[in-house]
Amino acid sequence: MASKTSTIAIAGAGSIGCYVGGCLVLAGRKVVFLGRGRLVETTRQGGLRISDLDGRDRRVEAQAISATDDPAIALREADVVLVAVKSGATGEMAKLIAAHGRPDAVVVSLQNGVDNADRLRAALAGRRVLTGMVMFNVVQSPDGELPFRVHRASQGEVMIDQGVDGLADLLDVDGLPVEARTDMKAVQWSKLLMNLNNALVALSDLPLARQLADRSWRVILAAQIDEALAAMKAAGIAPARITGLPPALLPKVLRLPDWLFGLLARRMLAIDPEARSSMWDDLKRGRQTEIDELQGAVIRLARQAGIPTPMNERVVALVRQAEAEKRGPPKLAAQKVRAIPGKV
Repeated sequence: MASKTSTIAIAGAGSIGCYVGGCLVLAGRKVVFLGRGRLVETTRQGGLRISDLDGRDRRVEAQAISATDDPAIALREADVVLVAVKSGATGEMAKLIAAHGRPDAVVVSLQNGVDNADRLRAALAGRRVLTGMVMFNVVQSPDGELPFRVHRASQGEVMIDQGVDGLADLLDVDGLPVEARTDMKAVQWSKLLMNLNNALVALSDLPLARQLADRSWRVILAAQIDEALAAMKAAGIAPARITGLPPALLPKVLRLPDWLFGLLARRMLAIDPEARSSMWDDLKRGRQTEIDELQGAVIRLARQAGIPTPMNERVVALVRQAEAEKRGPPKLAAQKVRAIPGKV
């Protein structure tokens, strides 16, 4: 059981972790941030600035923030651990939680992809691990800017597994709506469909709103989603309806002319002009992306049923090339991405 006096550890204080944790601190929750030394020092100097698409712009003063790079300090008293690291760091974070966390702590994965909660469960046998999903986009301020700013740049909520009394009430605060659900696996797969666009933002170097408003990019996203839906159907996976549209209709809507898409997909286009994607940020910083957990998950699922995935494979190859070159987002044209045999 969780209560409003529970201690919450943010295990991975990046963009999502700082936004979620900042909203919780502003609501009076007891929060400890576990992050890299740079983040700890930045928040100690200037605190946090939490803003969003709805007009909120709030400040968390440095003295109100408990941040550390020591996992023993962050995890030993935590009643709830919110895991917000990138997928590639899930195994390492699981080891830290096993070594330093309380056995009765509730662990919640707030990560992209469909496998991270399962990885945590496998590594934390006997502990309570819940699936969660962040349905909105968060961007952060440039390095060196004080206070460190995290900005929710799109609409959406946090969804988590039902089953722990009081947990949704603990986490549901101003600027951070939280919904408990019984179909989180279906939610994960539905979110993955839209997350297939992360790579296109990274490859194009366009802001998310501009990229989605351009049909030449949307048809590439539609082709990826077609492949994903075919693989999911073969595997008996039914994605949840989370965008206002049935998932099966997404490719058709994405292929509409720009003017008609703009009329029918207003919620999808309700995005701050500065929003990008986490994969864009990874390429910008020369880091490994989560392409294996997004397009890679589709390809693996499709191979089990012998379903071809040429567009997802093309996108993976281009992202891998950009990762290896370490020159940041490659600024590709949509026609370059579509340059595979067959038609989109």
